[in-house]
Amino acid sequence: MHTVVVGTSGVTASDVLAVARDGARIELSGEAVAALAAAREIVDALAAKPDPVYGVSTGFGALATRHISTELRAQLQRNIVRSHAAGMGPRVEREVVRALMFLRLKTVCSGHTGVRPEVAQTMADVLNAGITPVVHEYGSLGCSGDLAPLSHCALTLMGEGDAEGPDGVVRPAGELLAEHGIAPVELREKEGLALLNGTDGMLGMLVMALADLEMLYKSADITAALSLEGLLGTDKVLAPELHAIRPHPGQAASAANMLAVLKDSQLTGHHQDDAPRVQDAYSVRCAPQVAGAGRDTVAHARLVAERELASAVDNPVVLPDGRVESNGNFHGAPVAYVLDFLAIAAADLASIAERRTDRLLDKNRSHGLPPFLADDAGVDSGLMIAQYTQAALVSELKRLAVPASADSIPSSAMQEDHVSMGWSAARKLRTAVDNLTRVVAVELYAATRAVELREGLTPAPASRAVIEAVRKAGVQGPGPDRFLAPDLAAADAFVRGGRLVAAAESVTGPLQ
Repeated sequence: MHTVVVGTSGVTASDVLAVARDGARIELSGEAVAALAAAREIVDALAAKPDPVYGVSTGFGALATRHISTELRAQLQRNIVRSHAAGMGPRVEREVVRALMFLRLKTVCSGHTGVRPEVAQTMADVLNAGITPVVHEYGSLGCSGDLAPLSHCALTLMGEGDAEGPDGVVRPAGELLAEHGIAPVELREKEGLALLNGTDGMLGMLVMALADLEMLYKSADITAALSLEGLLGTDKVLAPELHAIRPHPGQAASAANMLAVLKDSQLTGHHQDDAPRVQDAYSVRCAPQVAGAGRDTVAHARLVAERELASAVDNPVVLPDGRVESNGNFHGAPVAYVLDFLAIAAADLASIAERRTDRLLDKNRSHGLPPFLADDAGVDSGLMIAQYTQAALVSELKRLAVPASADSIPSSAMQEDHVSMGWSAARKLRTAVDNLTRVVAVELYAATRAVELREGLTPAPASRAVIEAVRKAGVQGPGPDRFLAPDLAAADAFVRGGRLVAAAESVTGPLQ
Protein backbone atom coordinates (compact mmCIF):
# COMPACT_ATOMS: atom_id res chain seq x y z
CA MET A 1 0.00 0.00 0.00
CA HIS A 2 1.16 3.50 -0.84
CA THR A 3 2.60 5.43 2.12
CA VAL A 4 2.47 9.21 2.52
CA VAL A 5 5.22 10.71 4.66
CA VAL A 6 4.22 13.94 6.42
CA GLY A 7 7.01 16.43 7.06
CA THR A 8 7.13 20.07 8.14
CA SER A 9 6.62 21.73 4.76
CA GLY A 10 3.09 20.73 3.88
CA VAL A 11 1.66 18.07 1.61
CA THR A 12 0.61 17.79 -2.03
CA ALA A 13 -2.82 17.40 -3.59
CA SER A 14 -1.89 13.86 -4.63
CA ASP A 15 -1.07 13.10 -0.97
CA VAL A 16 -4.55 14.27 0.05
CA LEU A 17 -6.24 12.18 -2.63
CA ALA A 18 -4.16 9.12 -1.73
CA VAL A 19 -5.18 9.30 1.92
CA ALA A 20 -8.78 10.45 1.46
CA ARG A 21 -9.82 8.24 -1.43
CA ASP A 22 -7.31 5.42 -1.67
CA GLY A 23 -6.64 4.69 2.01
CA ALA A 24 -2.89 5.35 1.83
CA ARG A 25 -0.95 4.87 5.06
CA ILE A 26 0.67 7.78 6.83
CA GLU A 27 4.06 8.11 8.46
CA LEU A 28 5.56 11.07 10.31
CA SER A 29 9.02 12.08 9.17
CA GLY A 30 11.85 12.38 11.67
CA GLU A 31 11.98 16.08 10.81
CA ALA A 32 8.32 16.47 11.76
CA VAL A 33 8.73 14.65 15.07
CA ALA A 34 11.70 16.87 15.95
CA ALA A 35 9.77 20.02 15.03
CA LEU A 36 6.81 18.88 17.12
CA ALA A 37 9.03 18.29 20.13
CA ALA A 38 10.80 21.65 19.76
CA ALA A 39 7.56 23.61 19.52
CA ARG A 40 6.16 21.73 22.50
CA GLU A 41 9.10 22.80 24.63
CA ILE A 42 8.20 26.42 23.89
CA VAL A 43 4.57 25.87 24.89
CA ASP A 44 5.56 24.06 28.09
CA ALA A 45 7.88 26.92 29.03
CA LEU A 46 5.13 29.49 28.50
CA ALA A 47 2.64 27.36 30.42
CA ALA A 48 4.97 27.44 33.43
CA LYS A 49 5.01 31.25 33.51
CA PRO A 50 2.43 33.36 35.37
CA ASP A 51 1.70 35.56 32.33
CA PRO A 52 -1.48 34.62 30.42
CA VAL A 53 -0.93 33.34 26.87
CA TYR A 54 -3.89 32.87 24.54
CA GLY A 55 -4.65 29.22 23.91
CA VAL A 56 -2.18 28.08 26.56
CA SER A 57 -3.45 29.60 29.79
CA THR A 58 -6.59 31.52 28.79
CA GLY A 59 -10.11 30.82 27.65
CA PHE A 60 -11.04 30.97 23.99
CA GLY A 61 -12.78 33.37 21.63
CA ALA A 62 -14.92 35.86 23.52
CA LEU A 63 -13.81 34.16 26.77
CA ALA A 64 -10.10 34.80 26.14
CA THR A 65 -9.90 37.35 28.95
CA ARG A 66 -10.03 34.70 31.66
CA HIS A 67 -6.73 33.36 32.96
CA ILE A 68 -6.96 29.60 33.58
CA SER A 69 -5.13 28.11 36.54
CA THR A 70 -2.73 25.20 36.00
CA GLU A 71 -5.00 22.56 37.51
CA LEU A 72 -7.87 23.43 35.14
CA ARG A 73 -5.96 23.55 31.87
CA ALA A 74 -6.35 19.90 30.90
CA GLN A 75 -10.06 20.22 31.58
CA LEU A 76 -10.12 23.38 29.46
CA GLN A 77 -8.66 21.52 26.46
CA ARG A 78 -11.10 18.63 26.85
CA ASN A 79 -14.00 21.02 27.25
CA ILE A 80 -13.28 22.97 24.09
CA VAL A 81 -13.39 19.77 22.07
CA ARG A 82 -16.57 18.52 23.70
CA SER A 83 -18.41 21.83 23.49
CA HIS A 84 -17.34 22.56 19.93
CA ALA A 85 -18.37 19.09 18.69
CA ALA A 86 -21.81 20.53 18.06
CA GLY A 87 -22.49 19.54 14.45
CA MET A 88 -25.94 18.65 13.20
CA GLY A 89 -27.50 17.13 10.13
CA PRO A 90 -26.46 14.28 7.83
CA ARG A 91 -23.06 12.64 8.08
CA VAL A 92 -20.29 13.99 5.90
CA GLU A 93 -18.72 11.57 3.43
CA ARG A 94 -15.85 9.36 4.57
CA GLU A 95 -13.40 10.82 2.05
CA VAL A 96 -14.09 14.34 3.31
CA VAL A 97 -13.45 13.36 6.92
CA ARG A 98 -10.22 11.60 6.03
CA ALA A 99 -9.04 14.64 4.09
CA LEU A 100 -10.04 16.87 7.01
CA MET A 101 -8.05 14.84 9.54
CA PHE A 102 -5.04 14.43 7.27
CA LEU A 103 -4.82 18.15 6.57
CA ARG A 104 -5.06 18.98 10.26
CA LEU A 105 -2.21 16.52 10.82
CA LYS A 106 -0.27 18.33 8.09
CA THR A 107 -0.47 21.60 10.03
CA VAL A 108 0.25 19.92 13.35
CA CYS A 109 3.44 18.47 11.86
CA SER A 110 4.60 21.90 10.71
CA GLY A 111 5.96 22.55 14.19
CA HIS A 112 3.91 25.74 14.53
CA THR A 113 1.11 24.39 16.73
CA GLY A 114 2.82 23.22 19.92
CA VAL A 115 1.14 19.81 19.86
CA ARG A 116 3.14 16.90 21.31
CA PRO A 117 4.49 14.25 18.91
CA GLU A 118 2.32 11.56 20.51
CA VAL A 119 -0.86 13.44 19.60
CA ALA A 120 0.24 13.69 15.97
CA GLN A 121 1.09 9.98 15.95
CA THR A 122 -2.36 9.15 17.32
CA MET A 123 -3.93 11.12 14.47
CA ALA A 124 -1.90 9.07 11.98
CA ASP A 125 -2.77 5.83 13.80
CA VAL A 126 -6.50 6.55 13.65
CA LEU A 127 -6.34 7.22 9.91
CA ASN A 128 -4.20 4.14 9.31
CA ALA A 129 -6.68 2.00 11.22
CA GLY A 130 -9.49 3.11 8.91
CA ILE A 131 -11.39 4.76 11.76
CA THR A 132 -13.50 7.68 10.54
CA PRO A 133 -15.08 10.11 13.03
CA VAL A 134 -18.75 10.92 12.55
CA VAL A 135 -18.82 14.51 11.26
CA HIS A 136 -22.04 16.34 10.48
CA GLU A 137 -23.05 18.62 7.62
CA TYR A 138 -23.65 21.76 9.65
CA GLY A 139 -21.46 23.47 12.22
CA SER A 140 -18.75 25.40 10.40
CA LEU A 141 -18.80 29.08 9.48
CA GLY A 142 -15.39 28.79 7.86
CA CYS A 143 -13.67 31.03 10.35
CA SER A 144 -11.59 30.10 13.37
CA GLY A 145 -11.32 27.08 11.15
CA ASP A 146 -13.89 24.38 10.46
CA LEU A 147 -14.55 24.25 14.18
CA ALA A 148 -17.38 21.76 14.64
CA PRO A 149 -16.15 19.27 12.00
CA LEU A 150 -12.62 19.30 13.41
CA SER A 151 -13.97 19.01 16.96
CA HIS A 152 -15.79 15.79 16.09
CA CYS A 153 -12.48 14.44 14.79
CA ALA A 154 -10.64 15.53 17.95
CA LEU A 155 -13.35 13.88 20.03
CA THR A 156 -12.49 10.56 18.44
CA LEU A 157 -8.82 11.03 19.38
CA MET A 158 -10.01 11.39 22.98
CA GLY A 159 -11.93 8.13 22.70
CA GLU A 160 -15.31 9.88 22.87
CA GLY A 161 -18.24 10.24 20.51
CA ASP A 162 -18.98 7.98 17.56
CA ALA A 163 -16.86 6.86 14.63
CA GLU A 164 -17.13 4.50 11.70
CA GLY A 165 -14.89 1.46 11.74
CA PRO A 166 -13.12 0.03 8.70
CA ASP A 167 -16.12 -2.28 8.27
CA GLY A 168 -18.42 0.72 7.78
CA VAL A 169 -20.25 0.23 11.08
CA VAL A 170 -20.65 3.24 13.39
CA ARG A 171 -19.71 2.48 16.99
CA PRO A 172 -18.42 4.32 20.07
CA ALA A 173 -14.98 5.72 19.26
CA GLY A 174 -13.48 4.35 22.48
CA GLU A 175 -14.31 0.79 21.46
CA LEU A 176 -12.75 1.25 18.03
CA LEU A 177 -9.56 2.73 19.43
CA ALA A 178 -9.25 -0.13 21.91
CA GLU A 179 -9.72 -2.76 19.21
CA HIS A 180 -6.85 -1.27 17.25
CA GLY A 181 -4.57 -0.80 20.24
CA ILE A 182 -4.73 3.00 20.12
CA ALA A 183 -4.65 4.82 23.45
CA PRO A 184 -6.94 7.87 23.68
CA VAL A 185 -5.02 11.15 23.96
CA GLU A 186 -4.99 13.17 27.18
CA LEU A 187 -4.91 16.72 25.89
CA ARG A 188 -2.61 19.30 27.46
CA GLU A 189 -2.17 23.06 27.07
CA LYS A 190 -2.84 24.39 23.59
CA GLU A 191 -3.61 20.97 22.10
CA GLY A 192 -7.40 21.04 22.07
CA LEU A 193 -7.37 24.42 20.38
CA ALA A 194 -4.70 23.34 17.88
CA LEU A 195 -6.84 20.41 16.74
CA LEU A 196 -9.76 22.68 15.84
CA ASN A 197 -8.34 25.81 14.21
CA GLY A 198 -7.97 25.17 10.49
CA THR A 199 -9.41 25.44 7.01
CA ASP A 200 -8.89 21.72 6.57
CA GLY A 201 -12.43 20.67 5.65
CA MET A 202 -12.95 23.27 2.97
CA LEU A 203 -9.42 22.70 1.65
CA GLY A 204 -9.88 18.94 1.45
CA MET A 205 -13.11 19.36 -0.47
CA LEU A 206 -11.40 21.87 -2.79
CA VAL A 207 -8.59 19.43 -3.57
CA MET A 208 -11.04 16.64 -4.39
CA ALA A 209 -13.25 18.93 -6.47
CA LEU A 210 -10.24 20.02 -8.50
CA ALA A 211 -9.38 16.40 -9.27
CA ASP A 212 -12.96 15.70 -10.32
CA LEU A 213 -13.24 18.86 -12.41
CA GLU A 214 -10.02 18.11 -14.27
CA MET A 215 -11.64 14.91 -15.50
CA LEU A 216 -14.99 16.59 -16.15
CA TYR A 217 -13.53 19.35 -18.31
CA LYS A 218 -11.91 16.73 -20.53
CA SER A 219 -15.22 14.85 -20.58
CA ALA A 220 -17.11 17.99 -21.60
CA ASP A 221 -14.67 18.64 -24.45
CA ILE A 222 -15.37 15.12 -25.71
CA THR A 223 -19.15 15.42 -25.51
CA ALA A 224 -19.01 18.86 -27.17
CA ALA A 225 -17.06 17.31 -30.03
CA LEU A 226 -19.62 14.50 -30.34
CA SER A 227 -22.45 17.05 -30.38
CA LEU A 228 -20.65 19.01 -33.08
CA GLU A 229 -20.51 15.85 -35.16
CA GLY A 230 -24.15 15.05 -34.49
CA LEU A 231 -25.12 18.55 -35.66
CA LEU A 232 -22.85 18.35 -38.74
CA GLY A 233 -20.99 21.39 -37.44
CA THR A 234 -17.64 22.69 -38.57
CA ASP A 235 -14.34 22.03 -36.84
CA LYS A 236 -12.72 25.02 -38.56
CA VAL A 237 -13.49 27.18 -35.51
CA LEU A 238 -11.14 24.94 -33.50
CA ALA A 239 -8.06 25.85 -35.54
CA PRO A 240 -5.08 26.69 -33.28
CA GLU A 241 -4.38 29.95 -35.09
CA LEU A 242 -7.82 31.27 -34.12
CA HIS A 243 -7.22 30.60 -30.46
CA ALA A 244 -3.67 31.91 -30.56
CA ILE A 245 -4.99 35.45 -31.16
CA ARG A 246 -6.94 35.27 -27.89
CA PRO A 247 -4.31 33.54 -25.79
CA HIS A 248 -6.24 32.14 -22.86
CA PRO A 249 -4.56 28.79 -22.11
CA GLY A 250 -7.73 26.97 -21.12
CA GLN A 251 -9.46 27.95 -24.34
CA ALA A 252 -6.58 26.67 -26.43
CA ALA A 253 -6.54 23.40 -24.50
CA SER A 254 -10.27 22.79 -24.96
CA ALA A 255 -10.11 23.57 -28.67
CA ALA A 256 -7.14 21.24 -29.07
CA ASN A 257 -9.01 18.47 -27.26
CA MET A 258 -12.08 18.84 -29.46
CA LEU A 259 -9.94 18.91 -32.59
CA ALA A 260 -8.14 15.74 -31.48
CA VAL A 261 -11.44 13.93 -30.91
CA LEU A 262 -12.79 15.08 -34.30
CA LYS A 263 -9.73 14.10 -36.32
CA ASP A 264 -10.71 12.28 -39.55
CA SER A 265 -14.44 12.72 -38.98
CA GLN A 266 -16.71 12.62 -42.05
CA LEU A 267 -19.51 14.38 -40.20
CA THR A 268 -17.97 17.84 -39.81
CA GLY A 269 -18.32 20.82 -42.10
CA HIS A 270 -21.36 19.76 -44.14
CA HIS A 271 -23.13 23.00 -43.35
CA GLN A 272 -20.60 24.85 -45.53
CA ASP A 273 -22.73 23.76 -48.48
CA ASP A 274 -25.94 24.76 -46.71
CA ALA A 275 -26.52 28.45 -47.51
CA PRO A 276 -28.92 29.31 -44.66
CA ARG A 277 -26.42 28.10 -42.04
CA VAL A 278 -23.38 30.32 -42.21
CA GLN A 279 -22.18 29.64 -38.66
CA ASP A 280 -22.84 27.14 -35.90
CA ALA A 281 -24.75 28.27 -32.83
CA TYR A 282 -22.83 29.68 -29.89
CA SER A 283 -23.26 26.52 -27.82
CA VAL A 284 -21.22 24.69 -30.48
CA ARG A 285 -18.96 27.41 -31.83
CA CYS A 286 -18.06 28.89 -28.42
CA ALA A 287 -17.59 25.58 -26.60
CA PRO A 288 -13.80 26.11 -26.20
CA GLN A 289 -14.26 29.64 -24.92
CA VAL A 290 -16.69 28.63 -22.17
CA ALA A 291 -14.94 25.41 -21.18
CA GLY A 292 -11.60 27.20 -21.46
CA ALA A 293 -12.65 29.93 -19.05
CA GLY A 294 -13.64 27.22 -16.61
CA ARG A 295 -10.29 25.51 -17.08
CA ASP A 296 -8.50 28.76 -16.27
CA THR A 297 -10.67 29.09 -13.16
CA VAL A 298 -9.60 25.60 -12.13
CA ALA A 299 -5.95 26.60 -12.66
CA HIS A 300 -6.38 29.62 -10.38
CA ALA A 301 -8.12 27.52 -7.74
CA ARG A 302 -5.32 24.96 -7.92
CA LEU A 303 -2.79 27.73 -7.21
CA VAL A 304 -4.75 28.76 -4.11
CA ALA A 305 -4.99 25.14 -2.99
CA GLU A 306 -1.23 24.64 -3.40
CA ARG A 307 -0.53 27.69 -1.25
CA GLU A 308 -2.93 26.46 1.40
CA LEU A 309 -1.44 22.96 1.32
CA ALA A 310 1.93 24.53 2.13
CA SER A 311 0.47 26.61 4.99
CA ALA A 312 0.37 26.14 8.74
CA VAL A 313 -3.07 27.34 9.80
CA ASP A 314 -3.56 27.69 13.55
CA ASN A 315 -4.17 30.32 16.21
CA PRO A 316 -2.03 31.05 18.09
CA VAL A 317 1.07 29.82 16.27
CA VAL A 318 4.50 28.96 17.60
CA LEU A 319 7.19 30.92 15.74
CA PRO A 320 10.81 29.81 15.33
CA ASP A 321 12.03 32.59 17.62
CA GLY A 322 9.95 31.21 20.48
CA ARG A 323 7.03 33.62 20.31
CA VAL A 324 3.46 32.33 20.46
CA GLU A 325 1.37 34.84 18.55
CA SER A 326 -2.31 35.24 17.78
CA ASN A 327 -3.21 35.74 14.13
CA GLY A 328 -6.05 35.53 11.62
CA ASN A 329 -4.68 32.88 9.29
CA PHE A 330 -7.61 30.57 10.06
CA HIS A 331 -9.96 32.81 8.06
CA GLY A 332 -11.24 30.81 5.10
CA ALA A 333 -11.68 33.66 2.59
CA PRO A 334 -8.91 32.59 0.16
CA VAL A 335 -10.33 29.09 -0.10
CA ALA A 336 -13.98 30.13 0.03
CA TYR A 337 -13.69 32.50 -2.91
CA VAL A 338 -12.31 29.88 -5.28
CA LEU A 339 -14.82 27.28 -4.11
CA ASP A 340 -17.57 29.69 -5.12
CA PHE A 341 -15.80 30.59 -8.35
CA LEU A 342 -15.63 26.91 -9.31
CA ALA A 343 -19.37 26.51 -8.66
CA ILE A 344 -20.03 29.38 -11.09
CA ALA A 345 -17.80 27.79 -13.73
CA ALA A 346 -19.46 24.39 -13.24
CA ALA A 347 -22.92 25.92 -13.68
CA ASP A 348 -21.92 27.60 -16.93
CA LEU A 349 -20.29 24.47 -18.35
CA ALA A 350 -23.48 22.57 -17.55
CA SER A 351 -25.58 25.30 -19.12
CA ILE A 352 -23.81 25.21 -22.48
CA ALA A 353 -23.87 21.39 -22.50
CA GLU A 354 -27.63 21.44 -21.97
CA ARG A 355 -28.08 23.90 -24.85
CA ARG A 356 -26.25 21.53 -27.18
CA THR A 357 -28.42 18.63 -26.01
CA ASP A 358 -31.59 20.62 -26.63
CA ARG A 359 -30.37 21.52 -30.11
CA LEU A 360 -29.78 17.85 -30.92
CA LEU A 361 -33.37 17.07 -29.93
CA ASP A 362 -35.11 19.94 -31.76
CA LYS A 363 -35.95 18.98 -35.36
CA ASN A 364 -35.98 22.67 -36.31
CA ARG A 365 -32.36 23.15 -35.30
CA SER A 366 -30.76 19.69 -35.54
CA HIS A 367 -30.25 19.71 -39.34
CA GLY A 368 -32.06 16.56 -40.23
CA LEU A 369 -32.18 14.53 -37.04
CA PRO A 370 -35.55 13.05 -35.98
CA PRO A 371 -37.53 14.92 -33.32
CA PHE A 372 -36.11 14.15 -29.87
CA LEU A 373 -33.94 11.52 -31.56
CA ALA A 374 -37.00 9.28 -31.34
CA ASP A 375 -37.41 6.06 -33.32
CA ASP A 376 -41.02 6.79 -34.33
CA ALA A 377 -41.73 10.36 -33.22
CA GLY A 378 -45.21 10.68 -31.77
CA VAL A 379 -45.40 7.05 -30.82
CA ASP A 380 -41.98 7.43 -29.20
CA SER A 381 -40.92 10.42 -27.10
CA GLY A 382 -37.22 9.67 -27.51
CA LEU A 383 -34.98 11.70 -25.23
CA MET A 384 -37.51 14.44 -24.48
CA ILE A 385 -37.55 13.87 -20.74
CA ALA A 386 -33.84 13.14 -20.52
CA GLN A 387 -33.43 16.78 -21.50
CA TYR A 388 -36.00 17.76 -18.82
CA THR A 389 -33.83 16.01 -16.26
CA GLN A 390 -30.74 17.72 -17.60
CA ALA A 391 -32.50 21.10 -17.48
CA ALA A 392 -33.54 20.51 -13.87
CA LEU A 393 -29.93 19.73 -12.99
CA VAL A 394 -28.74 22.90 -14.72
CA SER A 395 -31.25 25.00 -12.81
CA GLU A 396 -30.04 23.47 -9.57
CA LEU A 397 -26.45 24.24 -10.58
CA LYS A 398 -27.41 27.88 -11.13
CA ARG A 399 -28.80 28.06 -7.59
CA LEU A 400 -25.63 26.42 -6.27
CA ALA A 401 -23.58 29.09 -8.07
CA VAL A 402 -24.86 31.77 -5.68
CA PRO A 403 -21.74 32.56 -3.62
CA ALA A 404 -21.62 31.48 -0.01
CA SER A 405 -18.56 33.64 0.61
CA ALA A 406 -20.53 36.82 -0.09
CA ASP A 407 -22.42 36.09 3.12
CA SER A 408 -21.20 36.53 6.67
CA ILE A 409 -22.97 36.03 9.97
CA PRO A 410 -21.47 37.16 13.30
CA SER A 411 -20.82 34.70 16.11
CA SER A 412 -19.11 34.29 19.48
CA ALA A 413 -20.54 37.43 21.06
CA MET A 414 -19.28 39.51 18.10
CA GLN A 415 -15.66 38.45 18.62
CA GLU A 416 -15.92 36.43 15.43
CA ASP A 417 -17.85 39.12 13.59
CA HIS A 418 -16.86 38.28 10.02
CA VAL A 419 -16.72 34.71 8.71
CA SER A 420 -15.95 33.12 5.34
CA MET A 421 -18.68 30.48 4.99
CA GLY A 422 -16.04 28.43 3.18
CA TRP A 423 -17.35 25.11 4.48
CA SER A 424 -20.76 25.92 2.98
CA ALA A 425 -19.10 26.90 -0.30
CA ALA A 426 -17.31 23.55 -0.32
CA ARG A 427 -20.43 21.55 0.46
CA LYS A 428 -22.42 23.11 -2.36
CA LEU A 429 -19.49 22.70 -4.77
CA ARG A 430 -19.53 18.95 -4.11
CA THR A 431 -23.19 18.88 -5.13
CA ALA A 432 -22.41 21.04 -8.16
CA VAL A 433 -19.68 18.66 -9.31
CA ASP A 434 -22.03 15.69 -8.91
CA ASN A 435 -24.73 17.42 -10.95
CA LEU A 436 -22.28 18.56 -13.63
CA THR A 437 -21.28 14.93 -14.08
CA ARG A 438 -24.91 14.02 -14.67
CA VAL A 439 -25.38 16.86 -17.16
CA VAL A 440 -22.34 15.74 -19.17
CA ALA A 441 -23.69 12.19 -19.08
CA VAL A 442 -26.97 13.28 -20.64
CA GLU A 443 -25.15 15.14 -23.40
CA LEU A 444 -23.07 12.02 -24.00
CA TYR A 445 -26.24 9.94 -24.26
CA ALA A 446 -27.86 12.31 -26.74
CA ALA A 447 -24.74 13.01 -28.80
CA THR A 448 -23.78 9.37 -29.28
CA ARG A 449 -27.32 8.57 -30.42
CA ALA A 450 -27.28 11.53 -32.82
CA VAL A 451 -23.97 10.46 -34.34
CA GLU A 452 -25.27 6.92 -34.85
CA LEU A 453 -28.38 8.28 -36.59
CA ARG A 454 -26.22 10.00 -39.23
CA GLU A 455 -26.27 6.96 -41.47
CA GLY A 456 -23.82 6.92 -44.35
CA LEU A 457 -21.35 9.27 -42.64
CA THR A 458 -18.44 7.92 -40.64
CA PRO A 459 -17.64 9.58 -37.31
CA ALA A 460 -14.10 10.21 -36.11
CA PRO A 461 -12.13 7.20 -34.85
CA ALA A 462 -12.15 8.66 -31.32
CA SER A 463 -15.91 9.12 -31.49
CA ARG A 464 -16.33 5.51 -32.63
CA ALA A 465 -14.19 4.37 -29.70
CA VAL A 466 -16.39 6.32 -27.28
CA ILE A 467 -19.59 4.95 -28.79
CA GLU A 468 -18.31 1.39 -28.66
CA ALA A 469 -17.19 1.75 -25.06
CA VAL A 470 -20.38 3.39 -23.85
CA ARG A 471 -22.52 0.73 -25.50
CA LYS A 472 -20.47 -1.99 -23.81
CA ALA A 473 -21.09 -0.14 -20.54
CA GLY A 474 -24.82 -0.73 -20.87
CA VAL A 475 -25.90 2.56 -22.44
CA GLN A 476 -28.16 1.53 -25.32
CA GLY A 477 -28.24 3.19 -28.73
CA PRO A 478 -31.10 4.33 -31.00
CA GLY A 479 -34.36 2.42 -30.95
CA PRO A 480 -37.92 2.43 -29.62
CA ASP A 481 -38.70 3.98 -26.25
CA ARG A 482 -37.57 2.03 -23.20
CA PHE A 483 -37.10 2.56 -19.48
CA LEU A 484 -34.64 5.45 -19.69
CA ALA A 485 -33.38 5.87 -16.12
CA PRO A 486 -31.03 2.83 -16.23
CA ASP A 487 -29.42 4.13 -19.42
CA LEU A 488 -28.86 7.53 -17.85
CA ALA A 489 -27.44 5.94 -14.71
CA ALA A 490 -25.05 3.87 -16.80
CA ALA A 491 -23.96 6.97 -18.73
CA ASP A 492 -23.40 8.79 -15.44
CA ALA A 493 -21.23 5.94 -14.12
CA PHE A 494 -19.32 5.89 -17.42
CA VAL A 495 -18.44 9.58 -17.13
CA ARG A 496 -17.92 9.55 -13.36
CA GLY A 497 -15.49 6.64 -13.50
CA GLY A 498 -13.30 8.32 -16.12
CA ARG A 499 -14.16 5.77 -18.79
CA LEU A 500 -15.32 8.42 -21.26
CA VAL A 501 -11.93 10.11 -21.15
CA ALA A 502 -10.15 6.75 -21.31
CA ALA A 503 -12.11 5.70 -24.39
CA ALA A 504 -11.31 8.89 -26.27
CA GLU A 505 -7.67 8.86 -25.21
CA SER A 506 -7.29 5.29 -26.49
CA VAL A 507 -7.33 6.95 -29.91
CA THR A 508 -6.19 10.53 -29.34
CA GLY A 509 -3.52 9.91 -26.73
CA PRO A 510 -3.51 12.06 -23.57
CA LEU A 511 -5.88 15.02 -23.76
CA GLN A 512 -5.01 18.34 -22.16
